[in-house]
Amino acid sequence: MQGDSKFWDRIAEKYAQRPVADEAAYQKKLVKTQEYLTDESDVLEFGCGTGTTALIHAPFARHILATDISATMLDIAKAKAAAQNVGNMAFEVSDIHTFEAAERQFDMVMMHSLLHLLRDRDAVVAAAFDLLRPGGLFVSSTACLSGKALMKPVIFMGRMIGRLPYVAFFSRDYLVDLLRSAGFEIEHEWLPEGGQSVFIVARKPSS
Repeated sequence: MQGDSKFWDRIAEKYAQRPVADEAAYQKKLVKTQEYLTDESDVLEFGCGTGTTALIHAPFARHILATDISATMLDIAKAKAAAQNVGNMAFEVSDIHTFEAAERQFDMVMMHSLLHLLRDRDAVVAAAFDLLRPGGLFVSSTACLSGKALMKPVIFMGRMIGRLPYVAFFSRDYLVDLLRSAGFEIEHEWLPEGGQSVFIVARKPSS
């Protein structure tokens, strides 16, 4: 975690200024997520980055806890929240392994642009499942790069010199099977035309 946090700390300012790659797809994902939110929803986001998505969803939820391994990313997120007078959010430097739930459970757990950056995806998805109340939702947008083999040498070299994070290459089918194996039921699945990031809403069974 320490090495990765240093990488994200280093690029935080540039990351905050980077435009959304596909604004139309991003907006569609936001709208779909908000269909599941109510003023009673307690939401947890892992890998919130500079907080853009969590801040957009904040008016639709009771409370959002936004976490990231990068303290610098969270400093930017906190400044955004203060500038927007958002009062129903909290921020915590943590990843899913170090996060202390303290018997808390959530109505929604979000992980966007994160699962393909993790080595232990099975454990992470299982932990997300446990953090949800029965009937709770896991919402994710994940790059599925199995068809991008030519990227592997570039990613490897970038990783070796500290310019890129770890990136896993897997398929959409693998991702869906991963979630189902953890016990989730897929409610919504969408891949934007020409895109690589699969948006999934998966539900923890009520019983």
